[in-house]
Amino acid sequence: MSIADFDMHYNLQKLADAASSEEQMELILTLFMDLFPVRNCYLFRYSPLGHIAEGIVYYDQHGLDHIRTIRDDVRSLPGIYSAIVELKAKYIPKRYFLKELGSKYIPSPTSTNSLLVIPICTGLVVTGYILSDEFDDGSIFNEEMLAILTRYGNLVGKCMEVTAKPAKHQGLSKRELEVMSKIANGDSIKEMVDTMSISEVTIKQYVKSVIKKLGAQNRTQAIAELVRKGIIF
Repeated sequence: MSIADFDMHYNLQKLADAASSEEQMELILTLFMDLFPVRNCYLFRYSPLGHIAEGIVYYDQHGLDHIRTIRDDVRSLPGIYSAIVELKAKYIPKRYFLKELGSKYIPSPTSTNSLLVIPICTGLVVTGYILSDEFDDGSIFNEEMLAILTRYGNLVGKCMEVTAKPAKHQGLSKRELEVMSKIANGDSIKEMVDTMSISEVTIKQYVKSVIKKLGAQNRTQAIAELVRKGIIF
């Protein structure tokens, strides 16, 4: 079956059935490798607040490996940053690797030195991205393929948002999770007042409630704890 005929909506239902955020992240990568001509992939979370990306897991034929020591300001990685800003998958050929990513971003020894970037989007907000730097022989990443990859990132983001399970999230309400997720993604209180149609006082009450429920010292610590546990991405 060709990728053009593959029903991604049907297969992404597997994400909705995941028992935990860890299982969900593994499914994101295994499904990605099943669908596309890639031999490895990296999953990163991303916050527009500071433009910081943090590694989560790496996946290839040998299995999963945590990459939590990787932390980058993506503004120093133009190839990745442009994919995030444009909300589109991007293929960076070998000849542009140093220009787009600099010498810091060293691929694996068996890499082709080309890179594929797929933003994971919730609406117009990028919450993470997938990278791949090893591909099947003869792989061609033309505009049609990049459009399909962009769609995959959008569907993954939508699925992760829709399948959040507040009941399992330490007693936090859906609204509390929504507020904390928006703060983690860089939204200001003023923006949330407009998009969520609630008052600034109510937003601050939600934040205070979350801090108390998590036993955190402040808002930043509460967000870090929610991200660490995979409750918000």
